[in-house]
Amino acid sequence: MVEPQRVELSEAETSRASRIYWDSAADEYLEEHGEFLGDDRFVWCPEGVDEADAQLLGPVRGKRILEVGCGAAQCSRWLVGQGADVVAFDIAVEQLRVGKELDRRTSTAVRTVAADVTAIPFRSETFDIACSAFGALPFVADAGVALREIARMLKPKGRLVFSVTHPIRWSLPDDPTPAGLRITQSYFDRTPYVEVDDHGTPVYAEHHRTTGDWIRALTGAGLVVDDLLEPEWPAGHHQVWGGWGPDRGALIPGTAIWTTHKP
Repeated sequence: MVEPQRVELSEAETSRASRIYWDSAADEYLEEHGEFLGDDRFVWCPEGVDEADAQLLGPVRGKRILEVGCGAAQCSRWLVGQGADVVAFDIAVEQLRVGKELDRRTSTAVRTVAADVTAIPFRSETFDIACSAFGALPFVADAGVALREIARMLKPKGRLVFSVTHPIRWSLPDDPTPAGLRITQSYFDRTPYVEVDDHGTPVYAEHHRTTGDWIRALTGAGLVVDDLLEPEWPAGHHQVWGGWGPDRGALIPGTAIWTTHKP
């Protein structure tokens, strides 16, 4: 693997890179983060915001819910346990395979399908709620296309709640220690972060949007922004996850959790 780059990628190149990375990293990701995420919990972010306590989705029993970019579907498994009618999708087949292993381990089955968020294979106005915990939306070239697809899935008055890296994080290095508390990148530079293999093929791509970009993309998709939660780092929480950790988390937000609805 060569040094990461900041280069423009098309939607097709971004999707291909995401599929390559999340297929290859499925087992390793679960090994590294599985204890924190649990098999059937709904954890929104490295700060540990848990849907069981936060209730950002509102009542879920009896609701049709779509999990976007589900990974191994831990969040969906929790929703099933709460009496929701859940369907989940992810771009990476290997992530869904890991999810089936967790289904067997927890005796809780989740209906999953392999799909790209820019072309969701369900009928319009099918779901009461769509949700995503760091799934899919940071990994598309055009967030507007993805959000319009999700909005299409929602029934009138349906809710979309999702978490992503807080935009301000893109200005700082991916270092959770005090040494990482410095501005090294322009907040206004939207050029994606890309990792390539030895042949120059993109194998990981993540796209940056400013807070204003997210608002424009959401409203452009016909959604109404109800809230933006910027979780504070909780006292006594010492888990480090990539660039997230207690030193940085005490000073700036690492996660943005958007709550929206379709009129």
